[in-house]
Amino acid sequence: MTSTASVRTAHLTADAVSKGFEHTPVVSAVSLTVSAGERLGVVGENGRGKTTLLRLLAGDLVPDRGAVVRHGSVALVGQELPVRDGDTIGTFLDTALRVSREAVAEVTDASTALADAEPGAPARLTDALARAEALAAWDADRRADVALAALGAPSDRTLPMTGLSVGQRHRVRLACVLAERTDVLLLDEPTNHLDGPAVEHLTAALRTHPGVVVLVSHDRMLLDDVCTAVLDLDPTPDGEVRLHGGGWTGLAAARAAERARWEQRYALESAAHAELTEQVDAARSRLISSWRPDKGVNKHKRATRAPGRLHTLVRRLEDLDARRVPAPPSPLTFTPPELAAAPDEVLLGASGVVVPHRLRPFGDVTLRAGGRLLVSGANGAGKSTLLHVLAGRITPAEGVVHRSGAISIGLLAQESSFADETATPADLVERAEGVPLAELGLLDDVDARRPVSALSTGQRRRVSLALLLARTPHVLLLDEPTNHLSTALVDELTEALRATPAAVVVATHDRRMRADLAGWPDLAL
Repeated sequence: MTSTASVRTAHLTADAVSKGFEHTPVVSAVSLTVSAGERLGVVGENGRGKTTLLRLLAGDLVPDRGAVVRHGSVALVGQELPVRDGDTIGTFLDTALRVSREAVAEVTDASTALADAEPGAPARLTDALARAEALAAWDADRRADVALAALGAPSDRTLPMTGLSVGQRHRVRLACVLAERTDVLLLDEPTNHLDGPAVEHLTAALRTHPGVVVLVSHDRMLLDDVCTAVLDLDPTPDGEVRLHGGGWTGLAAARAAERARWEQRYALESAAHAELTEQVDAARSRLISSWRPDKGVNKHKRATRAPGRLHTLVRRLEDLDARRVPAPPSPLTFTPPELAAAPDEVLLGASGVVVPHRLRPFGDVTLRAGGRLLVSGANGAGKSTLLHVLAGRITPAEGVVHRSGAISIGLLAQESSFADETATPADLVERAEGVPLAELGLLDDVDARRPVSALSTGQRRRVSLALLLARTPHVLLLDEPTNHLSTALVDELTEALRATPAAVVVATHDRRMRADLAGWPDLAL
């Protein structure tokens, strides 16, 4: 790890980087350069290789082809954070702040050497002070305290990481990186598990970061607020990735315009190809049947012209094939099933519910067929607990929960887990004995037949969503449903939730989704 004193000269370069797994290409010939002060967003459908690209940039993976050059210290905050027994919040902070603490210790040692009149002590102290000031080393622990508080992370240094929830671990790791002052920040879906104030703190921290920022995110508002450019990994006519200046809004407009041009060009070239193919076939038929022109002037010249015409047509067809764009891939289009509509009665209700240390008393909940409810509150307010109580997975210490006996309830938890990681998504959905996976439009045929363990985090989230919807429940309980999903699927899911006759309860911090569902009743915890 190089010194963070180089933060303003930090940069990151990838030159035609490619990586595949099990003979399947994931990242193909991606090139990019990001310099200090630049903040690059990375977007694309689930499974396009966004997380793999970040790991290549971080050095966690070695590319099959191409090279990555890093100048400055690098930190990667992934979607999943493995922890070991013995890890605590304190040990994570010790690792993150080690360089700053060493810089402060060097200032102390150099000051002692100067007091003892040791040779070279003045220069040593000057260098030590410059390094510590560049790192803002004396402020490191305070930065950590501020970041932990602002992100809603626990601050007790003795707490074991294995005892924290997935969201708490993520917030601790993010706080460590923000306190560390790393030169190159690589962030994978950083707003997952963050509430509104935490997202605002993260946004401000990224906008003022003097080094390099590369972030993968489905959060369109974050992309607009933070990014100076966005790298789009979705397919293009020439097979090259696209770099767009600005945030999500400009990218979305450019995407739509390019898709329209691609479809138009493909249609024109397909029509020209069909016409030329017909002309070539006709010319060949004339030669095979020993075609000769009618008697008359220049009959010999006209006869010898036929092979030349065929050759010209074949050349034109070959030229067209060489420059013809491929067919625009049909995007996955989420097609929600017809969820059941129960009679107009109270399907689900809760009154006086309390779960000690997890859910405080709140107003009564009454949900009828077609009913809607947004659940809001800071991290730790009990949103996930409430949804688990409503689903019957947690029994409250106090209060009453009513569920109509004739309904089915589906819960989408925050994280995706599967009892059988070797099964394919198609197998799992088939076992659910509901709507076939292919009808939902959540995974293509190839990914539907790969083991769940081989799928990306976003694809696994799609499988969880498919399993939930395949059973066509009367009530949907969705806990942070946009986590790990692509922006396109988030839009389609939002529209489906607006239209479904099923009752829906959504707990989300996603600012765009909350704005899109702003007319729904809101339960604040």
